[in-house]
Amino acid sequence: MSADTNPAQTIEDAAKTANPPVDGSELIRFDKVTKRFGDNTVLDGLDFSVDSGKHVTLIGPSGSGKTTILRLLMTLTRPDEGTIRVGGEYLTHEERDGRLVPAGEKHVREVRKNIGMVFQQFNLFPNMKVLRNLTEAPVTVLGMSRDAAEERARELLELVGLTEHLDKYPSQLSGGQQQRVAIARALAMRPQVLLLDEVTSALDPELVAGVLDVLRDIARTTDITMLCVTHEMNFARDISDQVLMFDSGRVIEAGPPERIFGDPEHDRTREFLSAVL
Repeated sequence: MSADTNPAQTIEDAAKTANPPVDGSELIRFDKVTKRFGDNTVLDGLDFSVDSGKHVTLIGPSGSGKTTILRLLMTLTRPDEGTIRVGGEYLTHEERDGRLVPAGEKHVREVRKNIGMVFQQFNLFPNMKVLRNLTEAPVTVLGMSRDAAEERARELLELVGLTEHLDKYPSQLSGGQQQRVAIARALAMRPQVLLLDEVTSALDPELVAGVLDVLRDIARTTDITMLCVTHEMNFARDISDQVLMFDSGRVIEAGPPERIFGDPEHDRTREFLSAVL
């Protein structure tokens, strides 16, 4: 970042390119969603919603179903029962002749393009340099011109503080740098919602703060909807509009972070927080 660049202004400018405006209406709706893996019921008749522009964090013990929610939204797996809607459109179902049927791949792709995800493992294309990692999907999926995609990519790399690394391969970057590239790549698709799945869990401790700072800036300066799974409780407290406590595939408590972290109502929530704070 150059000496005469205002970081806050850079983030605001990039944010305008990164995601569309929101109106506060319901963006995501899980309706009686059940997901099983063999005999294990990971999600059990789950009902919850997320409004556009809100930052919602999912907390709870490992195995409580949090990551499965993100994988369902990315259609990496599909629900056994119930429905999911994104922006008013069914995600894995579609209406035909007045009834709901499993959606075809074209319908799924159209709805899913509004969703971006940053994984625990960075999942960058190892054979592509940083700049192309950001431009490949906007060009091939969204049909953007190469010039427009590169302009947006440069803005986003400025946002995450990696402009000087755009000609490097992922293997030439640290883990923290790779994760920041992954965040920028997700934003390059202009998603309505950004899913964050334990994005610091694969990082060395000294690299965690830099990645969380980038996400705090995005949460503070953009309207993008965020659905976050994390064990970083201070980060969850900082960025969340709402916190959902999960246990055994259900939401057992929900509320603003100051109440969930300061005065939880459920014994299981208090037990969990006492172990992780």
